[in-house]
Amino acid sequence: MSTARALIHLPAAIERGSVFEIRTTIAHPMETGHRRDSAGVLLPRDVVTRFECRLDGVLVFAADLHPAIAANPYLAFTLRAERPGELSFLWEGDRGFRHQETRRLAFA
Repeated sequence: MSTARALIHLPAAIERGSVFEIRTTIAHPMETGHRRDSAGVLLPRDVVTRFECRLDGVLVFAADLHPAIAANPYLAFTLRAERPGELSFLWEGDRGFRHQETRRLAFA
């Protein structure tokens, strides 16, 4: 598990069966592996390569990320839920990076 900082935004009020937006971002440098430091040494690649969101263990959204993605990757997607449950968010990447968070999905 990482010590990365992730922000997850869910609407304050969600109605059963309605479509709502989820926004996420995670603090991560997304180093491509093509840049050099001031001494000319190649910086190692360090990229978040996969994001997944699951509702009660069922995959509801996934994205494969690549070095062209900016630092602190931001993702927004929509979801429609018919019942409350637990949303889990997982970011995985190079060099063993793995960060997971959960949020309770409740209806207004």
